[in-house]
Amino acid sequence: MYLGIDLGTSEVKALVIDENHEVIASHSAPLSIQRPHPHWSEQAPELWWEATEYLMATLREKCAQHWPAIKAIGLSGQMHGAVLLDAEGEAIRPAILWNDTRCAAECAELEAMAPELHQVAGNLAMPGFTAPKLLWVRRHEPQHFQRTATVLLPKDYLRYRMTGKKVSDMSDAAGTLWLDVAKRDWSDALLDKCGLSRSQMPTLVEGCEVSATLDPQVAARWGRNASVVVAGGGGDNAVSAIGVGAVSPGDAFISLGTSGVLFVVTDAYRPAPQSAVHAFCHVLPNLWHQMSVMLSAASCLQWFCRLTGTTEVALLAEIAELSEEDKANAPFFLPYLSGERTPHNDPDARGIFWGMTHASLRAQLGYAVLEGVSFGINDGLQALKESGTPIAQCSLVGGGARSPFWAQLLADILAMPVVTHKGGETGGALGAARLACLAAGKPIAAVCEKPEVWQTWRADPIRHHTLMQRYAQFKALYLNDLHYRQHLFSS
Repeated sequence: MYLGIDLGTSEVKALVIDENHEVIASHSAPLSIQRPHPHWSEQAPELWWEATEYLMATLREKCAQHWPAIKAIGLSGQMHGAVLLDAEGEAIRPAILWNDTRCAAECAELEAMAPELHQVAGNLAMPGFTAPKLLWVRRHEPQHFQRTATVLLPKDYLRYRMTGKKVSDMSDAAGTLWLDVAKRDWSDALLDKCGLSRSQMPTLVEGCEVSATLDPQVAARWGRNASVVVAGGGGDNAVSAIGVGAVSPGDAFISLGTSGVLFVVTDAYRPAPQSAVHAFCHVLPNLWHQMSVMLSAASCLQWFCRLTGTTEVALLAEIAELSEEDKANAPFFLPYLSGERTPHNDPDARGIFWGMTHASLRAQLGYAVLEGVSFGINDGLQALKESGTPIAQCSLVGGGARSPFWAQLLADILAMPVVTHKGGETGGALGAARLACLAAGKPIAAVCEKPEVWQTWRADPIRHHTLMQRYAQFKALYLNDLHYRQHLFSS
């Protein structure tokens, strides 16, 4: 038996798989985000740990006789978050999350003082990453910065609580801007520029390697023995890739969760920061990946449902009833509710509905939301193509994968086959459990099989043509808004 834990933004999810990689039991616990000021997004690390403890107690009950057979635990987690620990290992302040955009000024500062950043770290300095968050803390909370003995990423905080060891993995560490991504080691020069040193960083292992064993007290509380190994694990996207078997160069998937990600495996380190594409280590040795990221994806749909007092299921049913004419005349939606990364790197971008009339239906506005998010994914695809990475087909994972309508719309916009898998919604937690298998010594070929295809969605050329006309308008609306904001702030 193997256990996977995925620390997401909106929930912690855990699942148990058996020797045949079948899911035996799973459970999740919700998390909320604190936004005390504009641009801020925080969570208390202690609440992650409480949720994990609750999940262990619940799963132990659910899979009673199987529980003692668990050999290894894998971890997956939201990337880039900054957990600051003092010398006693206590959290100094709430964790600053990936979707926090307070440190735009510090990004500009880091770009200016580290001209080697793009080449070494493979990415632009964006507010989501960890390094500029620490520069912000240094400037605005110097008392906290001085007390910082260790900086951990979110899932590594869980590992620390489970094992007492401060360890991270290559894929997650690549999202800090302190990693030399080609060498798969901390960059002393980049750390130094942020007033930090290697001694404040966790030890690094590959995602599929053993990182530590359970702390005896935690093991006793969870009804396990202390010989249970904890795999290196990884950032949620790279671990989800393991869940859908994306382990060979060219394998690609789209994840429609809180954020939207287009992920493709590469056999070499291939940075393309000019278009805000991310280049990170994969969770397996000698592999890397490129990724385009939009900050709000399925969360746009949740927001719209909340606003209009309906559920996602009911809204999606309404949207599916729309005629081709209704869709062609639908308003437009820019999905930038929390700024945007790829390709714009624009923390000040905002969501917009455009083109509404008295006749606009709720379903049309809902359609515009799905379409706007899909256009944002297409922006990412074009950026990846421009960097020299071809993609022939994509798997679809995350909450958005549950909608057949959305899968078809993506295939029509991207002009490529989109496949959904059986059990595709278990992304990060399933991938984490697979990494636990690898850490326990199982071979990659046996563990990382591609899950059975559930359905294949193919592009319709006529719909593609119509949608590309709307896509051109979508891009023009963003540029129009950008010019307006630039004019507004310069005048």
